Amino acid sequence: MRPRVLVAGIGNMFLGDDGFGPEVVRLLSARPVPEHARVIDYGIRGLHLAYELLDGYDALVLVDALPADGAPGEMRVLEVGPEHVEEADGLDAHSMNPTSVLATLVAMGGELPRTYVVGCTPLSTEESLGLSEPVAAALEPAVATITSLLNHELAPAGAGEEK
Repeated sequence: MRPRVLVAGIGNMFLGDDGFGPEVVRLLSARPVPEHARVIDYGIRGLHLAYELLDGYDALVLVDALPADGAPGEMRVLEVGPEHVEEADGLDAHSMNPTSVLATLVAMGGELPRTYVVGCTPLSTEESLGLSEPVAAALEPAVATITSLLNHELAPAGAGEEK
């Protein structure tokens, strides 16, 4: 079966809690994932992710540190639609702003797949290696949330049915 759901970890591991996405994807990659899913750490390679999405996925799960709207370590799941995608203001090939990447996808003629963001509020995105304690505590809940999305909301039609 060709993977139809892309799980993309994004962020910069050299900026403390901005490494949340890559770390979640690393943990998820070490476990069995459904065959309809592909799990990749894109780090800061936004243009690469936009080109990958041109292959036509049914769904996308972005895993990233979110703007500091909550308490450090607070995890949220957001659904992103075309109304959330702003025009790209010139793409930096190394930019990982998810809105810019998705706008670039549309500008290149691609279609926005059903998109979720599984994110966590950072404590710090200053230069450092490693996650803060509250963000590290959100890793396993994030993996469980993504696993649930893959096995339920984003499972192919008829998956899990008895034959």
